[in-house]
Amino acid sequence: MIDLRLLREDPDRVRASQRARGEDVALVDALLSADERRRSSGVRFDELRAEQKSLGKLIGRATGDEKAELLKRAEQLKADVKAADAERDAADTETQELLLKLSNLVHPDVPVGGEEDFVTLETHGAVRDFAAEGFEPRDHLELGQLLGAIDVERGAKVSGSRFYFLTGVGALLELALVNAAMAQATAAGFTPMLTPALVRPQSMAGTGFLGQAAQDVYHLDKDDLYLVGTSEVALAAYHMDEILEADKLPLRYAGFSPCFRREAGSHGKDTRGIFRVHQFDKVEMFSYVTPEDSQEEHRRLLEWEKQWLTSLELPFRVIDVASGDLGSSAARKYDCEAWIPTQGKYRELTSTSDCTEFQSRRLQIRVREDKKVRPLATLNGTLCAVPRTIVAILENHQQPDGSVRVPEVLRPYLGGREILEPVAR
Repeated sequence: MIDLRLLREDPDRVRASQRARGEDVALVDALLSADERRRSSGVRFDELRAEQKSLGKLIGRATGDEKAELLKRAEQLKADVKAADAERDAADTETQELLLKLSNLVHPDVPVGGEEDFVTLETHGAVRDFAAEGFEPRDHLELGQLLGAIDVERGAKVSGSRFYFLTGVGALLELALVNAAMAQATAAGFTPMLTPALVRPQSMAGTGFLGQAAQDVYHLDKDDLYLVGTSEVALAAYHMDEILEADKLPLRYAGFSPCFRREAGSHGKDTRGIFRVHQFDKVEMFSYVTPEDSQEEHRRLLEWEKQWLTSLELPFRVIDVASGDLGSSAARKYDCEAWIPTQGKYRELTSTSDCTEFQSRRLQIRVREDKKVRPLATLNGTLCAVPRTIVAILENHQQPDGSVRVPEVLRPYLGGREILEPVAR
């Protein structure tokens, strides 16, 4: 959530942010009104309580008719205090509910617009000219089937659409990717973490995934637990309700977990293969820093993602995501999109978001510095979303006979294999 003081002092900035996101600007005025009622009712309650205490002292010294009048006033005050207390609680509840609906403030340098209004910042690697090489590229599913690596038919039989099995060398390729990604993260100073896949509502809400993203979240009604769509949720909530010492920052974690997404708003998109699925594994970077350091940390996370994709020898570009395509927690987000030959376009493989103080305020995570306590900043960055990375590797490193060249960084994790060979049928 944002700072209420900032809302009161500069509501136009908050309105502009909502407008840039394409979200409800009227929410700002509703929140200002609720906050004013919360503060005024709080003042009224304090005044009545003070009068009530003073009256109690007077009653102890009064006699006769004076005492009777004071007692009568005390009864009225008791009712007034109770009413003021209820009014204060109601206004506070309304304020908090509205505050939770408000997205993070968009960074002023973010391009304004929708999904297609991003700005390309960098392009890396050369896109292969398969025509010049004399063959038509196969898509990842055909390659995966030739290699005995991907089985979507049995995935659908067992679990339904958008589920899959990674088999044989496909399973080994996932393990290689996860181990290589964790090795890079560990070398960069991240603490490896295996995180829970089920979290409580306060963890999911605290990270901002029960707002605009709620349609994609799986909820277990009987247990009131949520399946995470990213280990970001568990990593953000890891220090919930804690005060961290400034000299311990930055804290950097690399989480590995299964991820679950309904993909409710993606019907008819990417239904072939394993590009857009309901369950997948992912290595996620997560940082806790002071607010002053968040922009620099954001650039660091992006550099680590670029290092990873470069090590996989993939052509990719970096985009500055437009305001209307940001998640509610992100003030700014960079995506790294790899070239997918059979789609003829770049597709998102990794992303990194600067969430500033938005999540820490909701999760009550603070930093102590010079005896002062204040909210800190949180950031996240995908290092390896496994299925999409496999898609990019298979399609970009394929050979005319259906074999796939293994990027050098993965070879030590695949027993030294340089080529993934088609299996006999």
